[in-house]
Amino acid sequence: MKLPIIIPLTLFPLLSFSVHSQTQQDSIQITQVALDYIESQHNVKPQQFERAAHPRMIKRTFWTNKKTGKEYLRETFTDAMILLAETYNQNKDKFPENPKKEVIILDVYDKVASVKLVADNWIDYMHIVKLNGKWQLVNVLWQFNDSKDH
Repeated sequence: MKLPIIIPLTLFPLLSFSVHSQTQQDSIQITQVALDYIESQHNVKPQQFERAAHPRMIKRTFWTNKKTGKEYLRETFTDAMILLAETYNQNKDKFPENPKKEVIILDVYDKVASVKLVADNWIDYMHIVKLNGKWQLVNVLWQFNDSKDH
C-alpha cells in the first residue's frame, strides 16, 4: 500500500520544477545579456555594456600580489566596466578577428539565472536577474584560462 504514496511524492518535485523553468524568450534575453557583456568590449560600445548590467553589478576574480605572492579578491564595478568597454579595444588589437564567445545557460529558476561565458582567454560565471521584466547582469566571477596569469 505504500507504493501509491511513493509514486506521487517522487513525481512532485518534477512537476514543481517545470513551473519555474525559463521560456524560450527568457533564454534569448539571458544569452543577449552575456553577449552584450563581452561584445561591448569587442566593439568598443559602452552603451552595450550599460544595457546588460545592473548599476550595482560586481565583477570579481582572484589576483596575486607580485611582491608577496599572496592571492586576494579583486573587484570591478559597473562604472569601471563601462569605461573599459569605452577604451580597452580602441585600437582593435585586444581580440582575434573572430573572437570566441560561447554562452552556456547553466540554470534558470524563475527570475534568476546562472550562465557560463567561454571567451578566448578567460571564463566568466555570471548571475543574471530579471527585474521589472528585464534580465540584467548582477555578478561575474571570472578567471583567465591559465590561472598563473592572475
